[in-house]
Amino acid sequence: MARRCDFTGKGVMAGNNVSHANNRTRRRFLPNLQEASLYSDALGQSVQVRLSTSAIRTVEKRGGIDAFLLSTPSEKLGTKARVLRRQVQKAVAGKAA
Repeated sequence: MARRCDFTGKGVMAGNNVSHANNRTRRRFLPNLQEASLYSDALGQSVQVRLSTSAIRTVEKRGGIDAFLLSTPSEKLGTKARVLRRQVQKAVAGKAA
């Protein structure tokens, strides 16, 4: 399974461990990913996603998964989030009609 956030696209970064003697060895910085179950009011069901902790905080700040997906441009979303965004847009348009 890829170490990538479903919403923000944050992934693994590379860098160096630097010792006291200034020796450098390569290392990986892993994102803090969590399995989250978020409830979508528009879809009427829970959605299982793998999110970074910063993405979870942003979703809560924006007022839930529906508000987050609708207010964020699709270029800034990951692939799974784009699919969810289209589903939410269809559901909201269906309820409005």
